[in-house]
Amino acid sequence: MKFSYSIAASYLAEGKQSNPATNVFNFDPNAQIINQKTDKRARPDSGQDAFFVSRIGKSGDVAFGVADGVSGWMDYGFDSADFSHGLCNYMAYTASTYPPNDGSPVLSARGIIEKGYEAIVKDETDMAGGTTVCVGIAKEDGSLEVANLGDSGFVQLRSNTIHNYSQDQMLMLGVPYQLTIIPPNMKNAYIHNFPKDASVTKHSLRHGDVLVFATDGVWDNLSKKNVLQIVNKLMVDEKAWEPTQQGIRVGERLTMSTTPQAENQSISLLQSSLAIGIASEAKAMSASRKLDDICVVVAIVLEEGK
Repeated sequence: MKFSYSIAASYLAEGKQSNPATNVFNFDPNAQIINQKTDKRARPDSGQDAFFVSRIGKSGDVAFGVADGVSGWMDYGFDSADFSHGLCNYMAYTASTYPPNDGSPVLSARGIIEKGYEAIVKDETDMAGGTTVCVGIAKEDGSLEVANLGDSGFVQLRSNTIHNYSQDQMLMLGVPYQLTIIPPNMKNAYIHNFPKDASVTKHSLRHGDVLVFATDGVWDNLSKKNVLQIVNKLMVDEKAWEPTQQGIRVGERLTMSTTPQAENQSISLLQSSLAIGIASEAKAMSASRKLDDICVVVAIVLEEGK
């Protein structure tokens, strides 16, 4: 069995109006990733939230994830957006250039975070900040490894069920685990987590599964059941999931719905619709719950020959 992944992201900075035509990213496995932090002018308009998607080397394995810059650092004069966006850029570059021909072991989800963190710490333009992070590696063999640190997280949906999900890591109420860069004059800061503190889980994937990785701008405003309801409706409407007397099964239109049928097709792809739908609903609910930056990455699992 050989698996591939159709991936898209949607995002929205706190206080900004949603625009599905611009606030969406569709993964191109052939895109080149540059070894530098993302230029602020070229960053997605996602505030302190960030994301990345990258093929691992020349393989069919894919790495993706989200990072949520901790806004509390603004009280000390530091913008964690530089940390979260920079970390994601370095993680993407780590994945895209793997293996580095130095005898390195197989790249793991925690390993991507470690290498991204090492690179951002060495980057002298980043003086301080904090970020949560949730990273997944989905392989051609249909396996998924997830490393989660903090209160971003993921959920695996299968045929209208919540199949797996990550657990939040909290130091105390409202204070998640977070990667940090602490300046010399703040060495007594009490929050200082490292990639080794990330929780790692492993999962098996099936044709038609939907993976949702998101920051707390989603999870604080939508429950996992809410996200499942959004995904189920869109999947059924597209006939990618089909109701039967025995329950929901994967529909024959799944592959067609996730593959571009024309040049420049983007928003109409199923993975894009799912990401936009989740982000838009989180935005709508935030008006009465918690205003925040929003970022979501959706991956649809496809088995070759199905």
